[in-house]
Amino acid sequence: MCSNSFYLRSSCVYLVLISLLIWHDVALALAQDYSCEIPSKTHIWISPLNPTSEKPLKIMAVSTDGAITELVLTDSQGHHIPLQSRYRGGPPWSILSALQKLDEGHFQVTANRNGETIACHQFTVGSTVTQPARGKWNLATEALYAAWIEELFGAPHEENLSFDSLEPVLRNRKRNFLYNYHGRSEDKDLPLTPDCADLPYALRAYFAWKMGLPFAYRTCGRGSIKSPPQCGNATIMSEFTRNISTQASFKKFSRLLVDTVHSGSLRTGFEDESTDWYPIAFNRETLWPGTIYADPYGHVLVLVEWIPQTIDQPGTLLVVDAQPDNSIARKRVWEGTLLYDHTESAGPGFKSFRPLTRTTAEKWRALTNEELTVQSEFLPFSLEQSQLARENFYAKLAKLINPHGLNPTQAYEATLDALVEQLVTRVNSVKNGEAYFRKNPRGVIPMPNRMAIFQTVGPWEDYSTPSRDMRLLIAINVLQSLPEKIIRYPELFVLNGKSPEQAKIEIEHHHNKRIHERSIVYTRSDGSTWELSLAEILVRKTAYEIAYNPNDCAEIRWGAQPDTEEYSTCRRQAPAQQRTKMEQYRTWFRETQRPAY
Repeated sequence: MCSNSFYLRSSCVYLVLISLLIWHDVALALAQDYSCEIPSKTHIWISPLNPTSEKPLKIMAVSTDGAITELVLTDSQGHHIPLQSRYRGGPPWSILSALQKLDEGHFQVTANRNGETIACHQFTVGSTVTQPARGKWNLATEALYAAWIEELFGAPHEENLSFDSLEPVLRNRKRNFLYNYHGRSEDKDLPLTPDCADLPYALRAYFAWKMGLPFAYRTCGRGSIKSPPQCGNATIMSEFTRNISTQASFKKFSRLLVDTVHSGSLRTGFEDESTDWYPIAFNRETLWPGTIYADPYGHVLVLVEWIPQTIDQPGTLLVVDAQPDNSIARKRVWEGTLLYDHTESAGPGFKSFRPLTRTTAEKWRALTNEELTVQSEFLPFSLEQSQLARENFYAKLAKLINPHGLNPTQAYEATLDALVEQLVTRVNSVKNGEAYFRKNPRGVIPMPNRMAIFQTVGPWEDYSTPSRDMRLLIAINVLQSLPEKIIRYPELFVLNGKSPEQAKIEIEHHHNKRIHERSIVYTRSDGSTWELSLAEILVRKTAYEIAYNPNDCAEIRWGAQPDTEEYSTCRRQAPAQQRTKMEQYRTWFRETQRPAY
């Protein structure tokens, strides 16, 4: 209580003023971006959530309605702090800046578009007020998810980007905008090794954990020849929304998740609502990074970046996928990597996670197809893909990637590059199998029967390549059939006055030259290397119909023939019983038609 003394009363007033100033600083720290909030489709995010002066800091702005041309950072005195920014096209569009450190204090960052401020955010470095990681799924967080995926797997498009697993990707501070987002060293030694179907779930769950968002998944069947997989009720994980969960909590949840989901979780029917996924419209505006592509046979791709077409360079759509050995590689989309077909056993196509909406303070539910059809907050539900014939699907995809068309030589070179890219990835897969046998020199990996060769568990799943080899055979067919495609679909090409027949002949000559100029190098059983030209690989096409068995040496798996120098280093061959089975299944690969479940 203040005294009646003038001096004491003055001191009391002074203390009250000081208290008010302190309260104002705390309020400013708590306010986040409310004091400079601008109604906009652009949002700004700071990482880590509670920045300190000792640790690096990142700023990312993400927009759903146009490019962001500039980020401007100012301190509490209005002084500008220089930023180096990296821009990514859209939708969604993003811009990222990184700083090694910022002194303690209050800061404001604005996102500008052609000189006009379109978003604003205030934050405090070194505040004792800890902000919780809480959020909700909406267009802003979906856009951030897309931008985060794009940054996570970003690299020059001509670079062969691959990793042993997801772990080194998430532990890379430069790639991962959400690295140590909670400020608790939560990414240190984080184990996360998803395979093909687990990858999109693992990415989404990690993002939900970091951002304080709910996450849903279901137990699903595998389907049958006559019907796609069906799933049970959603299990909704809301723990992340209550407080900052520990690494131990996330590890426990992620183990449960990968033990539950599988390829059937993503191949659900187009109109089914009891699903984790829903089909979206087939256009550039909706195919954001983070969207998945589920093929009819169980393989899954995650979209990561669109490279726009220019006068000198074809457009490219880049994706990543995981393999049974947990390796992850980035690759370009084309008919050889993205398989589409109508089948009663699956609902294939581009899909997004089914969003969650809050029903009460603690409960969430998944949106229905009808809600997603009219719901402007999310990408719309669409049956468009299910209504396209196979060739029309690929024709539309080609038009999305290269809206201005390609001249035949550009189209051929892009296809050739993609095929070589697949071959290089297969080199690593075969090498992984050889590494297994160096550790288990006397072992034989059991071979499953019939359809199980494509989907099983254990070493066969980890080191065999039936799915990859079938896609390789399809890729070879696509390259070899390109001249005929010019005749069938001349509207997809820029012919510059030439007839389709003339263009076809020119590409056939170009093909005969280029297949001798491109090659891959693989490692033989004794550790030496052997180079194969693409011409040699094409001649060996039939050998790749039965080259997926890891019990065979690397030389056999690359089509080497007995009594040749290349074959001389081979020291291992699959048992006769397994070779008999492969001959029985050869027709699947020759016809590049995987049997239905």
